[in-house]
Amino acid sequence: MNRPLKRSNAPIFWGLFGAGGMLAALLGPMLIFITGIAVPLGLLLPRSAMNYAAMLAFARHPLGKGFIFIVIALFLWHAAHRLFHSLHDIGIHGGTLAKLLTYGLAAAGTVIAAGALLATGF
Repeated sequence: MNRPLKRSNAPIFWGLFGAGGMLAALLGPMLIFITGIAVPLGLLLPRSAMNYAAMLAFARHPLGKGFIFIVIALFLWHAAHRLFHSLHDIGIHGGTLAKLLTYGLAAAGTVIAAGALLATGF
C-alpha cells in the first residue's frame, strides 16, 4: 500500500523563484531609481558615485562581488521559472525542451556572471 515518494527537483526551482522574486520586489525599484535616475541627474548622490573606477572597486570587493552575483543569478532564475510557467499557461507545453531552454539560459547566465566577476580580480 505504501508507495515510495517520487523525488522532484521542483522545490529547488520554486525556492530560486521565490528568492529572486523577493529580491526583485525589494531591490529592483531601488536599483532602477539609483542607477537610472538619481545618479545620472545628480540627485542624492554625485555623478562620480558611479564612475568606472568606483564601480570597478565595488565589483572587486568580495561583498560587492557577492551582491552583484546574487542579484544577477536570482533575477535570472526568477525570470526563467516565470517564463517556463508562462509558456505552459499560454498553451506551449514544451516539457523537457522548455525546461532546458529556460533553466539552461538561467544556469548559463549565472556561470557567465560568476566568470565575469572573477575576471575583474580582487
